[in-house]
Amino acid sequence: MSFSLIILAAGNSHRFRSNIGKPYQKIAGKSLIEININKARKFKQIKKIILVYNKKDSNRVKSLNLKNVKLVLGGKNRQQSTINALKYLINQKKISKVLIHDVARPNFSKKLLSSILKKMYKARAVVPKIKVEDAIKQIIDSSKEEYIVGKKRDSLFLTQTPQAFNLKEIYHLHKTNSEKYKDDDISLYMDLNKVKFIEGEKNNFKITEKSDFENLKNIFKSKQTVGIGFDVHRLVPKRKLFLAGLKIKSRLGTLGHSDGDPVLHSITDAILGACKMGDIGQMFSDKSKRFKNIRSTILLKEVIRQINSKEYFINNIDINIIAQTPKIKNLKKKMIDNIAKLCEISKDQINIKGKTTEKLGVIGKEKAIACEVICSVIKYD
Repeated sequence: MSFSLIILAAGNSHRFRSNIGKPYQKIAGKSLIEININKARKFKQIKKIILVYNKKDSNRVKSLNLKNVKLVLGGKNRQQSTINALKYLINQKKISKVLIHDVARPNFSKKLLSSILKKMYKARAVVPKIKVEDAIKQIIDSSKEEYIVGKKRDSLFLTQTPQAFNLKEIYHLHKTNSEKYKDDDISLYMDLNKVKFIEGEKNNFKITEKSDFENLKNIFKSKQTVGIGFDVHRLVPKRKLFLAGLKIKSRLGTLGHSDGDPVLHSITDAILGACKMGDIGQMFSDKSKRFKNIRSTILLKEVIRQINSKEYFINNIDINIIAQTPKIKNLKKKMIDNIAKLCEISKDQINIKGKTTEKLGVIGKEKAIACEVICSVIKYD
């Protein structure tokens, strides 16, 4: 059974009150769009991802450089945006089920999504719900301040997304019952007894206002971990000098089993430490001929691949490069650009400081270069 996922991100974010819409707000360098997509990619059943976007955000969505994601232009409201995506999907082969999800709910768990997918094997539609726990009142006439009090909560519940449907059925309902559409796609069903409701999650709340986004950031901060990296290499003749993955013009180069890049080695160790994945020596032993003279860029890229597969994403990297020569301030920009590409993060997540030892010790005498790094990561799960 093959699924497609529709991510609805075409709203205007009026209540969010920001020049940057909700879908493009970032946590640990990843937009809400990317967080949703990264979670969905963990499920082999999801064969196709459709992102519905607002025309005014064309440049922003293109800048994300999303791979294997179909972009569909949204409509004037949620219902029109959904039907635009369904029209595209209905002509696709081998897709029988569809998940419809609000981009503003990026904090669903893999457990919830897995449950929705499994339940759809025997259901026509699957929707997560949560109980209403607050006391309920109803306004009769706000001008007269008339209310109904004591409204029972037991018969009420809130629905969440992702919601799962048979593709042909939900497409037909959108085409023929659009006047019944209220808040979400399940509102098109006249008989909710045909729907399988499952327990949703409190943390799968919808981001509407900035305070909601702050709550989400606090949740992710509680999952943040930090790692430290340090490396030092001797400077010798007849060796190349690599720093932050860049080949630096120099009469001396670093001595090491690999290319001897102390900056990338420190970054790699800091990332591994933050993710509790050991250290660079364990992963890439200097006893192995396989890593003899290997570029440190290759090692770092492999670590990034591994941490992303475990749903760790870099929040920030702070780097001290301790060297009497070369002058780091002249290389900072190129270094940051290169590290950002290697780590798949934005440049504003990286800080580099050049330090000297005031000509003291082996570093001061231009016989070695050292680097220390602190890195924080966030786990999306």
